[in-house]
Amino acid sequence: MLAPVSKAIRAASGTAAPIPGHVLLALGLVYAIWSSTYLAIRVVVHAMPPLSSGGVRYLAAGLVLLALQALRPRRLAAVPQPEGASSPVARLPNARLPNAKQWLAAVPVGVLLFAVGNGLVASAERTISSGVAAVVCGTTPLWAGILGRWFGERAGVQEWLGMGLGFAGVLVLGLGGELSGDPWAAGLLLLAPIGWAFGSLWSRRLPLAPGAAGAAAQMITGGAAMLLIGWATGEVMPDHVEPTALLALLYLAVVGSIVGFSAYHHLLAHARPSLAMSYAYVNPILAVALGAAVGGESLGAGELVAALLIGAAVVLLVRGKGGPASTRS
Repeated sequence: MLAPVSKAIRAASGTAAPIPGHVLLALGLVYAIWSSTYLAIRVVVHAMPPLSSGGVRYLAAGLVLLALQALRPRRLAAVPQPEGASSPVARLPNARLPNAKQWLAAVPVGVLLFAVGNGLVASAERTISSGVAAVVCGTTPLWAGILGRWFGERAGVQEWLGMGLGFAGVLVLGLGGELSGDPWAAGLLLLAPIGWAFGSLWSRRLPLAPGAAGAAAQMITGGAAMLLIGWATGEVMPDHVEPTALLALLYLAVVGSIVGFSAYHHLLAHARPSLAMSYAYVNPILAVALGAAVGGESLGAGELVAALLIGAAVVLLVRGKGGPASTRS
């Protein structure tokens, strides 16, 4: 079913290597889901403190995902037997939950992705619109390209051109000047994509648990860090919260975290960082449109130019070695 989509992307980008269906599916989920989370975050932080609500979101989502992983039917691995042996093939259950080493590795990644990357965005969105927040976070692949040299992830010429076009696109979206109204919030927002890019790159070098177990461990450690920081900075959850904010928080936990981050975790293990993080160039367009349609945020004429730049950026990122990467062991 995903084959025509893969062919269309390859035809548009000029890449000969096929993009696996599971990578396309994960990319589509991240594109669609994370475009909507900016507006949901804005709804939540107008009713609840940003770090504490984010901590509840990720801790709950991580625990649910870990419980689902623990309850998943065991896959049995065959143990090789000597040639001619008449005894039945022995089978051992595969490990399903993170071990101590994998939990330890999840701590820095969880802190960078969630406490820094998401926590700073949530804090900034108390005074900055969801569309502008998505625009600034569109610089994530650019920071990944800059920081990637420290992790052996050297971008090619087409990838750098794609990142440059994408960065130009988000600059076009951000020309409205909203960031100048609250320098403190703007500073937090500008730091968020750096933390997310750093954590994403580092995750490819650490012995994280594979699949859902790894995603759950990162969300649990990151959510716990957000709750701790929120408590240390004096955040207090209100006694009464409007149902709309509670529904937005539930949406963020289930759809944004369990589904969305699991898909992103899969991309980091199976695709190059430039392709995995290309959502940051698509999300601003969709987030700005959603903010205008649902959240009453302004929608300017520059979005068309930005859309063209961002679309070209994604094509170049897919073409520039954007195919599968080696799976992390």
